[in-house]
Amino acid sequence: MKSFVLLLGLAQLWGCSAAPHVTGEGYREPACDAPETEQAAAAAVDYLNKNLLQGYGHILNQIDKVKVWPRQPFVEVYEIEIDTLETTCHALDPTPLANCPVRQIADHAVEGDCDFHVLKQNGQFSVIFANCHSTADSAEDVRKVCPQCGLLAPLNDTRVAQAVQDALSAFNLKNNGSYVKLVEISRAKIVPLPMSIFVEFVVASTDCVAKEVTDPANCKLLAEKQYGFCKASLHERLGGKEISVTCTMFPTQPVVPQPQPDGANTPNPPSVDQTAPAPTAAGPPVASLVGGPLVAAAPQGSPVGHQTHYDLRNAFSSVASVESASGEAFHTGVVPKVTQHAAAGAAGPLVRPCPGRIRHFKI
Repeated sequence: MKSFVLLLGLAQLWGCSAAPHVTGEGYREPACDAPETEQAAAAAVDYLNKNLLQGYGHILNQIDKVKVWPRQPFVEVYEIEIDTLETTCHALDPTPLANCPVRQIADHAVEGDCDFHVLKQNGQFSVIFANCHSTADSAEDVRKVCPQCGLLAPLNDTRVAQAVQDALSAFNLKNNGSYVKLVEISRAKIVPLPMSIFVEFVVASTDCVAKEVTDPANCKLLAEKQYGFCKASLHERLGGKEISVTCTMFPTQPVVPQPQPDGANTPNPPSVDQTAPAPTAAGPPVASLVGGPLVAAAPQGSPVGHQTHYDLRNAFSSVASVESASGEAFHTGVVPKVTQHAAAGAAGPLVRPCPGRIRHFKI
């Protein structure tokens, strides 16, 4: 009898830890580190990076929350919150994200905070809503690990702009290929003593030969865009400025048509619902599809104001409420009540294993 009671207790314990939490609101809450949750998060991070044209690529750091809403018998929507970290690869760099180092705290790290709705249909994950913003780590955190390291400087600082211009001129002076023009100031750090400025910026090739240019205004960007990423340092010496610059040119980017939301090519595409209901406890907001990246166009300069990095809130611009491929809009309040039974004998409160593990470090 004692053995039976012991087995029953073990079965209850297993049920509490293995079964996803099911609420009375019609959604379930799987573990943040469950394989299905990580698949949805991977699709979200991939979508984020495909929509970035400025700044740097981001990698998943932690999954904070997840709710899974049933939509049809075999369709679900993952409402997921994730934290990301900036990598050292620029958004235009074709290097696979898995090969991009995470920017460390000593280099003044940047963290992203994102909300996604990810549709799972026929085993495939696709993003239907995205909203992100990002913040740079505090100066105090940087100083704790590296007291002498430089801090991020505003991208519109006049010293930064001059350093970039000096570096660009130095590169074109020694360049045996195409004359390049500035596209974006991506990052800058200033070290006061000794006075040094470190900058990173994006350039694009033109139809001019660098050593033959007399008037840069006559040089036009190539039809098939070729971007490059440059790093430069400027040090104030007694004899003047010491400039060091290196640039890596990426493969050309052919102009390709961008995928459009369902109905975009029809005579009467779905219109934006201007009276969409606000989020409630009954379900997430109306599903939206975020427009794809404008690969054919060059990024337009640096962020305005005194920003020290490219804020992810600018990554998604053309948001429109559309119907999904299944033909049904995901509206608030239409999610059916569902019940899921945990393992036999499971009882008592269930532990919600969220937030998930930290993959790199926490800012």
